[in-house]
Amino acid sequence: MKIATSDGEQNQFMSVPELIDKWAEDTPDAVFLIDPHSDTQITYQMLKSQASAVAHNISSCGVKAGESVAYAMSNNPQTAVTVLGILYGGFLATSINLVAGRDTISYVLEHSEAKLVLANAMGEELVSSVQSEVAVMRCIIVVDEGFLVAPDQLQPKSITAETDGLLMYTSGTTGRPKGVVLSHKNLIAGGRNTALAHQLANQDRGMCILPLYHINGLCVTVMGALVSGGSLVVPHRFSVSSFWQTIVKQQITWFSAVPTQISYLLHYKGKIPPKEQLVNVGFARSASAPLSPDVQEAFEARFGIPIVETMGLTETAAQILSNPLPPGVRKIGSPGVAFGNEVIIADENQREVRRGKEGEVLVRGPNIMRCYLKNETATVQALTADGWLRTGDLGRMDDDGYVFITGRLKELIIKGGENIAPREVDEALYSHSDVVEAAAFSRKCDRYGETVEAAVMVCEGSKATEAELIEMCVSRLGNFKAPDRVHFLPELPKGPSGKIQRIKLLNLVMSEAAQDRTD
Repeated sequence: MKIATSDGEQNQFMSVPELIDKWAEDTPDAVFLIDPHSDTQITYQMLKSQASAVAHNISSCGVKAGESVAYAMSNNPQTAVTVLGILYGGFLATSINLVAGRDTISYVLEHSEAKLVLANAMGEELVSSVQSEVAVMRCIIVVDEGFLVAPDQLQPKSITAETDGLLMYTSGTTGRPKGVVLSHKNLIAGGRNTALAHQLANQDRGMCILPLYHINGLCVTVMGALVSGGSLVVPHRFSVSSFWQTIVKQQITWFSAVPTQISYLLHYKGKIPPKEQLVNVGFARSASAPLSPDVQEAFEARFGIPIVETMGLTETAAQILSNPLPPGVRKIGSPGVAFGNEVIIADENQREVRRGKEGEVLVRGPNIMRCYLKNETATVQALTADGWLRTGDLGRMDDDGYVFITGRLKELIIKGGENIAPREVDEALYSHSDVVEAAAFSRKCDRYGETVEAAVMVCEGSKATEAELIEMCVSRLGNFKAPDRVHFLPELPKGPSGKIQRIKLLNLVMSEAAQDRTD
């Protein structure tokens, strides 16, 4: 791989095991992971030993290289080691989103043909609830200290930059999540793009406050730190009340967050260290959803920490665009310029348009996914013959190369940085026998950026209630994806072909609410 360092030096492509081995040999005693709750540290030499142990123990379960091994784990340093251990053995690390709801978890395990699930307490409970529905899964192993030890270190074989490494599912407009297959090259390129844009070096220390089943947490923070040879603090959860104390105590130099977390930090009323204790923090990184300019300016004024807005996708191993670090020009409202890959704005024929004109955002580079698992149609639709990924986002590029996102071709709802496919909610609502028509849509929300609402038409004489429908969605999808409101309409708006026009729903329900207030 091409590893970017702070001075722009680049090396050849390599696999994740090769990169781990490199740091274990070059800087064996340098710290890689820190648990802020126990103050335990994992050096690069320990990382190699523990990752090798994870790979050895997976192999001992009869799993072959290339087969899917799922991880259902909340954050801690063990989780990071476990994921890297799956990669170290040449297995396909399959992430389980712990807030996805049991229907999605069951689907992901079955679709990925996961032979084994590595879990902690929370993950074990979720996966156990669907285990009987997954035919191919052999067992669930709860990862403890013993799983990170093995009598013999496993020597990686036949693992190259092109070997498939990560399978991460992302929501789409078709309802069922799509499995994004990323190679070792893709993963390291994603980390390299982060290191390149943010000038990360081995003296930098990040803090991971995003889940490692999310591409931002895994590729930006873990791979960004691994590629640059730096260190990473991994709290067990994001806590506003302890956030700043951890920043100061652990001498954090950067962290990546979603706008929701930045807003929580901004509005926290508890004790906050004075600005002079935060001078080690070179920047905060924002991604996964557009950041409000007002929130960005207020955060920077309060804490004295510049926010670097960025943009990335699961299909691109996270980051594709970033604003430069100060004193470089940061354009508020833009996720920045391309680092480590090419980005263009294209017309409907995937031809680049002139600067300032709106079109679809296309990306090309070593970070682009290999395919969607078992979905050739979606893969062909997403990847052009000459290697461009169609993001489905609309935007324009100014004369300086900064991209401004203006909309989405896709209908995704982005809540707190997580993608939610409206059709998933539609299908949950349709499972009620009284629901004749259903469509989910987004509403702007100060807390999450966007929140989920839905409109339904029920059959005549139905006694279904809003609370009943919401509870049904919670049961099927989990609290996070379930709608906050369900509006009952006499009919949902449709186009000439009879297709429900989702885009009109928000204005329609707002108009009905206004009419009710005047009646």
